[in-house]
Amino acid sequence: MFKAFIQTLRPRQWLKNLVIFAGIVFDGQLGNWPALLRVLLAFILFCLVSGITYTINDLMDVQADRAHPKKQHRPIAAGRLSPKAAIIFAVILSLVVFPAAFLLELRFGIVCLSYFLLMLAYSRWLKNLFIVDVMIISIGFVLRMFGGIAVIQVQHFSPWLYILTSLLALFLGFGKRYSELKMLAAQAGETRKTLRGYNLDLLNQYLVVILGAILITYMLYTFAPISGEHNYTMMFTIPFVIYGIFRYMHILQNKESGAAPEEVLLSDRPLQAAILLWAIAVFIILYVVL
Repeated sequence: MFKAFIQTLRPRQWLKNLVIFAGIVFDGQLGNWPALLRVLLAFILFCLVSGITYTINDLMDVQADRAHPKKQHRPIAAGRLSPKAAIIFAVILSLVVFPAAFLLELRFGIVCLSYFLLMLAYSRWLKNLFIVDVMIISIGFVLRMFGGIAVIQVQHFSPWLYILTSLLALFLGFGKRYSELKMLAAQAGETRKTLRGYNLDLLNQYLVVILGAILITYMLYTFAPISGEHNYTMMFTIPFVIYGIFRYMHILQNKESGAAPEEVLLSDRPLQAAILLWAIAVFIILYVVL
């Protein structure tokens, strides 16, 4: 039963919470061990908070999940974890996680609580609203980033990164809707009501518009990655970003796995290589060159 509950927390999706490290990385504080420890604790706590929201979402969507070719294997939908047991586990975890978040930092606790309430509203109502469903996902990523910043003293953090994060989340969200619609076809509306408002041509247009906005925003960020500094070295990372986005677009168009961005990240070697090279370039520029 405990193993089934861990699976319900969806550890594979905790990759999304790595956004929490954006503040300390791009502020040039990776060598600040006390700050890094606080961000690491924030990451762990936020993973558990997001896991609680996933559990609640699975409890609300159990019938729809059973009609989905992949989601039907989730522990609650498959009957490996009873709803009563899932509720008990989620309540006990909440009584530990939320006080710990507020003890770590008041603002971080507020972020965690805000994210939790937002995801509750998403699971209950907002996920059924056309376009709004993906916008809520984008807000969730911005909250993650702000949570990581809330636990440390940030000196130089570009506001362009907030915009870039929200655009990337929109891109992944609409990309997931595109892949789901392509994979499920006529049955799409039965597993996710909001898919009834989308069609492949419309989603293609959304993705193209957001893709252009992402590239422009990232280029603007590279002009001055650190506040007050006029250094354009970060522009050397632009090719990695272009390749990574185009590679993900290719996966969306040609593979069903695009429905789950975390699965793509864990399985596609070219995309992993692009991200790794980008990360190495960013580290060298921010921590060696500047």
